Amino acid sequence: MLKLNRRAMIALAAAMAASPAFAQEAGTAVTEPGDFSLGSPDAPVKIVEYASYTCPHCATFHANVFKDLKRDYIDTGKVHFTLREVYFDRYGLWAAMVARCGGDLRYFGISDMLFAKQAEWAGSQDPMQVVQSLKTIGITAGLDGAAIDACLNDQAQAEALIARFQVNMEADGVQGTPTIFVNGSKHSNMTYADLKAIIDAELAG
Repeated sequence: MLKLNRRAMIALAAAMAASPAFAQEAGTAVTEPGDFSLGSPDAPVKIVEYASYTCPHCATFHANVFKDLKRDYIDTGKVHFTLREVYFDRYGLWAAMVARCGGDLRYFGISDMLFAKQAEWAGSQDPMQVVQSLKTIGITAGLDGAAIDACLNDQAQAEALIARFQVNMEADGVQGTPTIFVNGSKHSNMTYADLKAIIDAELAG
């Protein structure tokens, strides 16, 4: 599990103006950001995962646990799953903004690609190369290049995302990723077998 550096997160918003991905003028109206979810809102088990797109443990969770969770519980109406983004660094924030650029229709498909290709796009020391790699993922997912540029250039939205993340992190006492809430009960990273046992106990209760 990766630990959060709260001071770094607070400084991240201020650093966005000097970042190569952002160039929007001030004064643009901002839509209040929300979370993206899968499954029936009426499902008896609600799962919220705090995850960063640059967190290797999160990538492993989505490769080894999430696919089975989706097949066995989300797609069958037993679990309502929400992904709540964590921003360790600007790369993770940019990745989230590309995923959000796809809206409800493409968000989780882009998220899957970001986690699956994390080692390819997140390992560069060149911010511009990271931006280009993220744009390539977005285009592969069916987004228009100009639309991706607009999403990445939305500094006001980036700051709104960081502010919302900080509020959620404090409210839920999140200290690292992945952190998983099952019907409000907080858990750290785990295997699918362990998560399955927790879900089944909730369903049986």
